[in-house]
Amino acid sequence: MTTIGFIGLGQMGAPMARHLANWPGGLVVCDARPELTEPLEAEGAASAATPADLAGTCDVISVMVFDDEQVRDVVLSASGIVQRARPGTVVAIHSTIGVGTAEALAAEIAQKGISIVDAPVSGGFMGARAGTLAALVGGPDDAVERCREPFGRWAKLVVHFGPTGAGTRAKLARNLLHFVAFTAAGEAQKLAEASGVDLAKLAEVVRHTDRVTGGPGAIMFRNSVARVDPGDPLYDTLAHVRALGEKDLTLALELARRLGLDLPLAEIALERFAEGLGVPHEENAT
Repeated sequence: MTTIGFIGLGQMGAPMARHLANWPGGLVVCDARPELTEPLEAEGAASAATPADLAGTCDVISVMVFDDEQVRDVVLSASGIVQRARPGTVVAIHSTIGVGTAEALAAEIAQKGISIVDAPVSGGFMGARAGTLAALVGGPDDAVERCREPFGRWAKLVVHFGPTGAGTRAKLARNLLHFVAFTAAGEAQKLAEASGVDLAKLAEVVRHTDRVTGGPGAIMFRNSVARVDPGDPLYDTLAHVRALGEKDLTLALELARRLGLDLPLAEIALERFAEGLGVPHEENAT
């Protein structure tokens, strides 16, 4: 049976690893803070003092540490995975890291027969605890297939985007949307508060309607960002969304001007809304 290793037992890693505690082939855990392994040992996991010790007994190794430097240290250092990993080992990196890091690691250790899979996750600590994360995966087909079953213990959605590095590129695009949306939420709260709207009640409405409509992801169903042809079945729907969005953004900005508020993100959104939908106005179409 495949033995799973898990390195990094912080806010995300610990609950992810907990879903693997009863893995049939066994779970081995490791963290720079040894006390963090104790709760998982109580649930049946073994522990290792170093990533190298863990790699000596594991076939698929998940890494959930903070940044690129820590990832490289876990994999390449004198006490790292490469020191004892056997040929055929798959190292899955769940940290959100820089573009190129996973590919560089894969190239550095390819001669050892070790595969690197970049598999950052989306869904936050709530999803980690519930086992409902999404894994955005890049890597060789055979290595990714070996990961699907263990990933399925803590992820509800596992999507293979392409070769090593593709998972990271997909995660960065996903997080761009996430944090730009947070910035937009800040402007919306600013407008609401200035006009006397209860922010907690507004938040309740936003969470409810995003669950119904799908939020920003609702318009991400095109296979290309190219302009949508007027003959495309999606065109009329997107043109309708364009009309609604431009109307409501205009009204919101009119209210902001009355209140003396500067909402730069909303201004940019109105300017680029049609283009982003793929249905620019004729005078702006290229």
